[in-house]
Amino acid sequence: MHRLTVDDVYEHAHGICFKNGPPGTVGAETEWLVVDRRAPGAHVAVERLRTVVERAGPLPGGSAITFEPGGQLELSSAPFGDLGALHRALSADIEHVRARLAEHALELTGRGMDPARPPRLQADHPRYACMRDYFVATGYAEAGLTMMCSTASVQVCLEVGADPADAQARWRLAHALGPVLVAAFANSPLRAGRPTGLRSTRQATWSVLDPARTLPVASGPGADPAADWARYALDARVMLVRPRPGTGERWAGAPGMTFRQWLAKGEPDRDDLAYHLTTLFPPVRPRGWLELRMIDAPPLRYWPVPVAVAAALLDDPRAADAAAEATAPVAGRWAEAARDALTDPALARAARACFTAALEALPRLGAAELTPLVAEYADRYVDRGRCPADDLDPAHLLEATP
Repeated sequence: MHRLTVDDVYEHAHGICFKNGPPGTVGAETEWLVVDRRAPGAHVAVERLRTVVERAGPLPGGSAITFEPGGQLELSSAPFGDLGALHRALSADIEHVRARLAEHALELTGRGMDPARPPRLQADHPRYACMRDYFVATGYAEAGLTMMCSTASVQVCLEVGADPADAQARWRLAHALGPVLVAAFANSPLRAGRPTGLRSTRQATWSVLDPARTLPVASGPGADPAADWARYALDARVMLVRPRPGTGERWAGAPGMTFRQWLAKGEPDRDDLAYHLTTLFPPVRPRGWLELRMIDAPPLRYWPVPVAVAAALLDDPRAADAAAEATAPVAGRWAEAARDALTDPALARAARACFTAALEALPRLGAAELTPLVAEYADRYVDRGRCPADDLDPAHLLEATP
């Protein structure tokens, strides 16, 4: 077996995580809390949910269905060559699942965090038990369990870039855009039945977890983002060690070392590296594509809006230039975005400029069909300095908001 080295980690980051691809391909992962209309304050057993979904049959748009540790339902699209095709396919799949769930009094709920039910680990895969053990061992038990079991987001997946220079520019823009996306789509002001004082409690929860694996990847002007990602991965603590096939070993959580220290022992291989990378959760994660992970799950009607806005601002050159200019003053304002959202004047200005640029870009990207919905969202929220979190009333927190 080839002994993995630090150089191999850098090679993997450049050749796999930052694999160049021309902009245009887009995918999305939509996570949903599921509520029983007859008992909205009770957890929905994941076994029940899985049975209903399996009986629904194949999805018409080809999305994959998985379940998060707390029973959140996730629909992950295939990659599509254009935004309009993604919208049509994923919309059909969401509606297919929603209709089948409704037959059993179950509803998909678009919120970034469960507003009332306490976190409950329902997954039986050893990965999630190890994750829980890791967060306990490292002092993040409460936030870790909340993140795993009570949060939901929309993740937008876009190409890395046509060449290294393009990849560098897109990487920087995705990070600068992050706080604006947090603020514009903030939708989690409640937890355990109480207002938290935050508009995106989901984003704030991520930010107080193990910073070596959840904070943004530091990457300064002119830096090589692939090299920065390799260093991030090397310096992050190993969350778990999987058993080697045929050894009789068991999964082990919190082994107490960074990946760099594990390398020094000569133990991990390429599969261990690839798996380690799946346990790192920065707001922009390179996986051979850029995965934008900072957006709260919006109300069901508006799930296409963050996908359309993010894709337009990164994939359309004119919109990208406008977004780079608009977001420069607010890059790094993650905490303000989670707390204040668009009541922060600087974030509100940046969001309005970004939505204007996105609306102009959508027809150029062949996605004019999405323009009315994005414009509706802008009129209801962004142009008024509001976000979905401002709609949620603690007195009605148990009602499933479609």
